[in-house]
Amino acid sequence: MGDGRWRTVGNALMRVAVVWAVSTLTMLVLAGVLPEFRLQSDDGDSITKTAFTAAWGAGAFGLLSALVWPLLVRALLIVPALVLGLLVFFLNGSLLLVALRLIPDGRGAADPQTAVVVAAVMSAVASATSTALAVRDDNAYRRRLSRLADRRRRRSGHDHGRCGPPGIVFIQLDGVGHDILARAADTGLMPTVARWLTDDGSHRLTPWRTDWSSQTGASQLGILHGSNHDVPAFRWYEKETGDVMVSSRPASALELQRRAVARTRDGGLLTVDGASRGNLFSGGADQLALVLSMAARRGKGRRSRAGYFAYFSDPANAVRTALSFVAEVCREIGESTRARIRKDTPRIKRGGLYPFIRAFATVVERDVVVAAVMGDMFAGRTAVYADLVAYDEVAHHSGPHSRDAEKLLGRLDRCLALIAKVAEHTPRRYRIVLLSDHGQSPGETFAGAYGLTLKDLVRAGCGLPVSRRAQRTRSGSEARDAVRIALHRRPVEETGAEHRAEPSDPVVLASGNLGLISFPDIEGRASREQLDRSRPALLGTLANHPGIGFLLVRSERHGAVVLSGGGTEVPVRELRDGEGPLAPFGPGAADAIRRTDTFPHVADVMVNSMHDAATGTVHAFEEQIGSHGGLGGAQSLPFLLWPTDLSSPVADGTELVGAERVHRVLRRWLRECAGRRTPATRTPTTVVRYAADGAGGAGRPDGAGPHEGAGRSGGAGLSGEADGTAATVG
Repeated sequence: MGDGRWRTVGNALMRVAVVWAVSTLTMLVLAGVLPEFRLQSDDGDSITKTAFTAAWGAGAFGLLSALVWPLLVRALLIVPALVLGLLVFFLNGSLLLVALRLIPDGRGAADPQTAVVVAAVMSAVASATSTALAVRDDNAYRRRLSRLADRRRRRSGHDHGRCGPPGIVFIQLDGVGHDILARAADTGLMPTVARWLTDDGSHRLTPWRTDWSSQTGASQLGILHGSNHDVPAFRWYEKETGDVMVSSRPASALELQRRAVARTRDGGLLTVDGASRGNLFSGGADQLALVLSMAARRGKGRRSRAGYFAYFSDPANAVRTALSFVAEVCREIGESTRARIRKDTPRIKRGGLYPFIRAFATVVERDVVVAAVMGDMFAGRTAVYADLVAYDEVAHHSGPHSRDAEKLLGRLDRCLALIAKVAEHTPRRYRIVLLSDHGQSPGETFAGAYGLTLKDLVRAGCGLPVSRRAQRTRSGSEARDAVRIALHRRPVEETGAEHRAEPSDPVVLASGNLGLISFPDIEGRASREQLDRSRPALLGTLANHPGIGFLLVRSERHGAVVLSGGGTEVPVRELRDGEGPLAPFGPGAADAIRRTDTFPHVADVMVNSMHDAATGTVHAFEEQIGSHGGLGGAQSLPFLLWPTDLSSPVADGTELVGAERVHRVLRRWLRECAGRRTPATRTPTTVVRYAADGAGGAGRPDGAGPHEGAGRSGGAGLSGEADGTAATVG
């Protein structure tokens, strides 16, 4: 054995000894301050005997953590992810109780509650000590990372080397709009992003425009699988089956992924040596962790919770994340309490399970996904796509411009800095691409502003009973009066609850500030004329409500039309951005509506809330003061931040519109990294400007410049490429 190998073994043994000694000292201190934790016999022991007992207990706890903990986590993968995070403390405390029982003569004892505290403190101290020893010498730390990368590369069969073709890591910051990111970089909230943009100039930033359905389901399906056709919202009703499709439901996500693959005849962006982490869809990747569409699938490597094992198998990771989880719950309770005391507006209720849901999204999901991405980079995988949902979750409840949301941006920036640091030690070079799937628009909820929900308003317009709360509001009264006038009968509340001749109840669904109304008793897509005959007050009630911007409905005479207040009616084919009912909604709105109108599962009535162009506010039909899902404001303007040694996303002077076009851009970049195509021109140094006409929608030119073949649709057009970056399915 050479001197280097002996030195490595000696350093490892020294670290074990130091961690053991620190753990022993920690156990002695805890035994002195916690009355329910002892390391002595009932008759008392000498200091030497007590120290020996502590050393024995610390050693036993360390061995159990190293040997038994991974098995426990593996066995508990069937437990829901949130429950697993909450079980960390209990499991760690149980291991400590077992370790105390292994001490000779029964000198160690603790009650269960105290054991949880002792185990948490010891794991945290051991983790901090081990980390400090590993990083005290920067050169040693670099050598350790390099050796780890080399071992993983040989084990996985990837031997690209630092001189080989680079890989790409796509990091999606869920819900972070273009303007939010730019301001965070300018003000120092995100120093890593600021360094990329200004200090070293390694990256460029540009906005892109979503489809009408500005939400993760539609955007990520288009980005990862090249098609988001027939995804009109986050949730919608399908008449032929009677099912409500919900993008965040595993069965629905799997079906949407299947439809996209069938349409494009391509597996997705990540089909060749890819990894999908924390996403709704797999993108065709073999390596999966926290992928919703695969959550119900069985078999090795196919279950979404499998990604937890690699992270939680290290008890130090588990305890650190669990402590952060508890801290985040306390932080949310404190922030929501302060908001109530200050009487902040707008404000929504943030009690119940929400503090725990927020902590899972901002701590557990973040830690597991970032760890998985680093593992993918050490393994030398070609393409990694990961979604960090922390900002989106907090902004929904606290507001996109709140102090809560700004703090999250800083924490996400630290994750980016860590990933960038790891990239310096990986077996292959990596390009880091940052993007978002949509932004968020602020505003009071529809119910908060008008005292009734969209469902209440629809039921009133249909002549159906509404809640007493809605009946007492001005908006509710106006709706009932409109019904009474149209039907020439008494107000709704006076007629009784049951009318056997009345049509069936409508299905009313919300997707941010986009509402969808479907009528199960009408076969196919209902027409305006059918609705005027069966529910004569409905469309007028909706179109003239001050909280609603416009409606989309099919007309037997004029085709699809857009309705708004004052009797305005514009055929969809004649819509123009910035004119008529679309005046407040900015560029791209007309094409986005025209594209959605072609979907087989577009709702009978599509309802978009009002939008105040001066303030950027909308009214969500859900309980959200930061929302997305429809048109209006920052929700439709996410960002794309890319390295300058990749080609520009679009030709200078044009706008990047639609998730499907973003997919084609990412495909092109994968080919460039693989050496298939060298960019003819460099990325321009200025942010891409908007096209004057706000072009968007189906059938438009690709606009990707000379680097992207014109006329390709989705991923299908790339499936025959020789580099294999778009391997087809079937």
